[in-house]
Amino acid sequence: MAEYEITTAGIRDMARFLEWADDEQWNPGKLDHLPFHAADPHGFLLGRLDGEPVTSVSAVRYGADFGFVGFYIARPPVRGQGYGIRTWQAAMKHLDGRNVGLDGVIAQQDNYRKSGFRTAWNHVRYAGVPGWEKTAGDIAVVDAGSIPFGSLASYDRRFFPARRDAFLSLWVGVPGHTALVALREGELRGFGVARPAESGARVGPLYAASDDIAVALLNSLSAAQQGAPVALDVPDVNVAAVRLMERLGLEPTFECARMYTRDTPDIDMAGIFAATTIELG
Repeated sequence: MAEYEITTAGIRDMARFLEWADDEQWNPGKLDHLPFHAADPHGFLLGRLDGEPVTSVSAVRYGADFGFVGFYIARPPVRGQGYGIRTWQAAMKHLDGRNVGLDGVIAQQDNYRKSGFRTAWNHVRYAGVPGWEKTAGDIAVVDAGSIPFGSLASYDRRFFPARRDAFLSLWVGVPGHTALVALREGELRGFGVARPAESGARVGPLYAASDDIAVALLNSLSAAQQGAPVALDVPDVNVAAVRLMERLGLEPTFECARMYTRDTPDIDMAGIFAATTIELG
């Protein structure tokens, strides 16, 4: 009889998570495993069948009462045999008692609803090479490392349900990531990160106090990619963000639903022009 075991994944195991995500055409960032693992070293689970890795899931705990599920994958040879749901159950046990979020692909949304998740909004992935637009001269776009980390972490907290300092520190500091902030009259008004992915680059988060701030950040983030296409996961409830993507010539390529088990968190949706990552929130 086959032996199935679910264990905590180490950081070396997480390279496999990215490989599997790429096989699913999710286009992960090339170094995502480093900041991801730092977010919750106990929050990544790997299922092995007779010693062979066959399933994965992330169940990352943030603060005292929030969690996020991602990387829910069963490899094709074992699908439909119950191994995936056992891994899912272990993830939900890890997050027991918390409000849990996820970004669910269309094919799985009914299953997530059966597990108590409710749709809050949709994320639409817009991709391509964004058109350049001139912005006001009073917007200064500078390296995120030039401002105190505490200020950046506090700003990020406006848009995310819990502090995530360990993750954020690596998200802006990993080699190859371009992390920028926008200042207006010396005040922090926007933040964006671009990272190399298996195809082009992913931009997230993209936070901005206004449309022109978002444009200024995206101009600089896109320029840093030297002509490579970028992809952004845009919440459809932010109408200004959707209109901006369309205006800049980006095309919708993928859609998923942001879902929660409890109330939708109280965050600044009007300022989120792109989510950080659909894998970890």
